[in-house]
Formats: sequence, structure tokens, C-alpha cells
Amino acid sequence: MDTTDYYRQLGLRSGASLEAVKTSYRKLARQYHPDVNPGNEVAREKFMAITEAYKFLLTIAKPEAELEPVTSGFKVSQYQSTKVKITSKSPPIEFNAELTPEEQKIKENFYLELQNLLKCKRFPRAIALIEGLAQRIPHDAEIRQWQAISYQRWGRQLIREKQVDKARNYLKKALKTDPHNRALWAEVERDFRQLEKIY
Repeated sequence: MDTTDYYRQLGLRSGASLEAVKTSYRKLARQYHPDVNPGNEVAREKFMAITEAYKFLLTIAKPEAELEPVTSGFKVSQYQSTKVKITSKSPPIEFNAELTPEEQKIKENFYLELQNLLKCKRFPRAIALIEGLAQRIPHDAEIRQWQAISYQRWGRQLIREKQVDKARNYLKKALKTDPHNRALWAEVERDFRQLEKIY
């Protein structure tokens, strides 16, 4: 079992804080403890699994104060059209049951790399990265959303650089990639208004 699996045993995203690990364990332990479920073998096995995960995560999880905010430079929450809430406690990667564990891990790693690239304003590299991920995992709505946001962020930067035609193309690409995201549409409309001021 790898680290991500231990976090999942406790219902947490990979990289969750020490406080989150303790809180989740206490909640699950009360639910699955053998004293609460006498003779229930499934509950006993679940209790053993979460206890093993808890003991392991106690050795690696960092206190919340030591965690770097994961949303800096990549504010997915303002565009979020799904139910997943973006927080600074853990990577906001939505678990997709259709993905293999390997694909889920790749997705998490790509997300963190994408954040860093956008934070450093390396937009062409970020777009190449997310397009590669979208080709590898084509039917994941969250990845499509990240791709649209990357296009929009690059389009906004191009507006600042007065590259009007190129900016317009990337903003249109953002809408085409994630057409049902109302918050994204609002951001792109704002960008188009900014484009009009340049003329």
C-alpha cells in the first residue's frame, strides 16, 4: 500500500494535514470500533485498516501550519463547477472511480506540477503539460476544467502583453474546452471586456 492509499483509507486527499488525519481517524474509529460492532468481521477489518493507515500517516503528515497553500497561483475554486471544494489543506483532486490507481496518482502529480508552472507564469509549459494529461486521460471532467483554466490564464497574460489576437484565441479555446462552466464564462467575459479597452 502506498502513501496515497493510506490517506484514502481515512477518506483524505494525499498530503492532508496531521490535524486532518487525527480528526478523520477519530471519526472512523468511533464508527468501526469492534466494541461498537461486536461480531461484525467487515467492521473489524476496516478498523484494523484505518488504524494501520493512521499509525503510518502520523509519521509523515505535517501540521497544517507547515503545509504550503496549494491554491496559490492556481485559484481553481473561482471556476469550480463541480462539488469539490478547494482548500489549502490538501490537493483538491477529485477521486474518479473510473481511473486506475496509477492514473489517479499521475493526475495528482500533474496537478501539483501544473500549479507550480502557473504560479511561475510559465503558461506555455503549463498548457503543454495539461494537454498531455488530457490526451492520456481524456474522459476526466476535472482535467478538462484545469485545461480550460490554463487557457484562460494564458489568455489573460497575453492581454497584458497586448497580444490581442493570440489572447482572443486562447480565451475562445478555454470556453470550448469547458463550455458548461458558468464561473469560467464570467471570467472570460471580463477578459474580453479588457480586450475591448485595448482597441
